[in-house]
Amino acid sequence: MLHFAKFKSVVEALSRVVGSNPQRVESAALNAPLLSQAELAEILRTAQALPSAWPHAGDVQHPQSGEFRSGTPGAGLDFEEARPYQSGDDIRRMDWRTTARTGKAYLKTFREEHQPQLHLVLDRSASMRFGTRTQLKVTQAARIAAMLAFVSARQHLAIGATLWQPHGTTLPSRGGEAGVLQLIQAAIAPCPPLAAVAAHAAPLAQLLHELDAQLPRGTRVVFISDLRQFSAADFPGLARLAARHQVSAYQVLDPAECALPDVGLRRFADMISGETGRLDAHNAIVRAAFNTEATALHQTQRALLVRAGIAHHLCMTNEIFLKKSA
Repeated sequence: MLHFAKFKSVVEALSRVVGSNPQRVESAALNAPLLSQAELAEILRTAQALPSAWPHAGDVQHPQSGEFRSGTPGAGLDFEEARPYQSGDDIRRMDWRTTARTGKAYLKTFREEHQPQLHLVLDRSASMRFGTRTQLKVTQAARIAAMLAFVSARQHLAIGATLWQPHGTTLPSRGGEAGVLQLIQAAIAPCPPLAAVAAHAAPLAQLLHELDAQLPRGTRVVFISDLRQFSAADFPGLARLAARHQVSAYQVLDPAECALPDVGLRRFADMISGETGRLDAHNAIVRAAFNTEATALHQTQRALLVRAGIAHHLCMTNEIFLKKSA
C-alpha cells in the first residue's frame, strides 16, 4: 500500500514559499506546481479506496520480472510444453515422464512471468494550457495521470511516460514508488507561459512511430490529451499501436470548447498557430454554428480512436476525475 508521506518531499520541493512581495508572488504563481499537496493526498486516498481494476489482457513482453504471463518462454513457474531435447539444453529441466513414455529425451519449458508496463503520453502542449472553468486542461491531465499512477502502483505495474510538449521528455519505465514519484513530479511541474513556448511538440505521427519502436509489446499505453493534434492521417499509426498494445485515451476538454459562451465581441488566438481573429460571441447564430462544428469535431475524434481500436474517455475540466479508471 502506498502512503502519501512517500511523495511529500516531491510536492514540497515544487511548492516553495516565496514571501509576500507582489512580483515574487506573481512569479510563484507561474512556477507553482499544477496540483497542491492536499490535492495529491485526496487523489491518493481515492485511488486506495478503488477496487483493484485494470486486468491485463494478453501476454507481457516487458523485460522486468513480475507476476504476469510473458510473451516468451523461459524460466518461469507456468508449464508451457514438453519439447524434444536439443544439444546444450539444461538436463535439470528434463521431462522424465515424457522421456520414459516415448523413449526419446524431452525437456520441460515454462512461461516467464514479467512485469506489465504502463506508459502515459501526457499532453502538455500549448492548447492544453487553456481553461475557463475551475482549472486548466493541463491541470486536469495531471490529475488523471496521478490517479492512474497510484492505481497502477497498487497492481505492481512498471510506470513510464512521454511528456508531449516542446523539447519533450521520456521517463524510463520504473516499478514501485520510483515510477510513481517520477511521473507525478513531471505531471505537476509548472507549464511555462504561452509566450515562452517557442517550439511545437513533436507531430503525432512521429510520436506514434517512436512509441511503437520503443515500447515492449503488450504495454498499456494511455494518452491524456485534448486530441487537438489527432487527425484522420494518423489512423494507420494509431491502429498499428493499438494492435500491439493496450491503448486508451482520455480526452480533456474545457466547457467553452463544446459550447461557446456569450462573452460579446472578443479577439481570439489559436494557441498552437498563434493566429488571431475577432468573433462576436454575443451573436446567437455564431454561437450555434460554433457549437455544431465543435460537436462534429469531437465526434470525429472519438470515432477515429474507436475505429483504431482505442478506448475513448471524455474528461471535462469542471469535473473531478475521481470516479474510476479505464
